[in-house]
Amino acid sequence: MIARARLIGVVALLIAGATGLISSTQTWLLVSLTDGAAEPLAVAGASAVVLLAPLSLTALALGAALSIVGRILRPVFGVIGAVLGIVLAVLTAPIAFNAPVSAVASEVAAVTGIRGDSAIAALVAGITATPWPAVTLVAAVLMTAAGIWVLATARLWPEGGKRYQSERVGRRRSGEPLDAIDSWDDLSRGGDPTT
Repeated sequence: MIARARLIGVVALLIAGATGLISSTQTWLLVSLTDGAAEPLAVAGASAVVLLAPLSLTALALGAALSIVGRILRPVFGVIGAVLGIVLAVLTAPIAFNAPVSAVASEVAAVTGIRGDSAIAALVAGITATPWPAVTLVAAVLMTAAGIWVLATARLWPEGGKRYQSERVGRRRSGEPLDAIDSWDDLSRGGDPTT
């Protein structure tokens, strides 16, 4: 299980981030207005939760970076992932359980030109939620769990690159000539590969 801990953390963050990003483009709420419009007004996830797309993109970037980051930054990335998930859950939960008028206010104001909370509330006859807020809430919980998982297991992950480091040290000790890549790495570290 520990051998796959990094894979579990990375994949969970990527799935949660991708789900949130896809969700930001989908219809979250259908708003019926009292003005007699036949078609309900569709409100996308990015309009209902303004931070949905940026938080989801951050989770995607975090998951991708987590696959290559070193031992010191792994716990930091775990904390960031957990915080992203908590913030997304706090923003999404009210819409998933009881869609408030505030979630559709900007969209209603853009379509009707009417401003003010009380005026918009009087104009809204009903709000119906699609499954997308609930899907996003599940993604936020997954994001939080992935961050906690990374935080708990990061110190146990195997270090990358040690295998290649030991090969170079073994060749140097045996007197075997180093290849061009090893020589370049020595130059990058300030060493002289000709010695």
